Amino acid sequence: MKAIISKECMGDRNCNKLCEEVFEYDEDQLISIVKYDVIPAHLEAIVQQAADECGAKAITIEK
Repeated sequence: MKAIISKECMGDRNCNKLCEEVFEYDEDQLISIVKYDVIPAHLEAIVQQAADECGAKAITIEK
């Protein structure tokens, strides 16, 4: 699974709070970024939850 954050990211950091193992906030760009090219299997469910709960719908999941 792969997670991609688009430029629609509002920078509210909800994904970071939900899964700091995968998402990191970029203070320069004021958006969240994904730390992994491929999400570790044990974190896939929480990353999917972050995508589902993203207010801006800025997180896309590719399987």
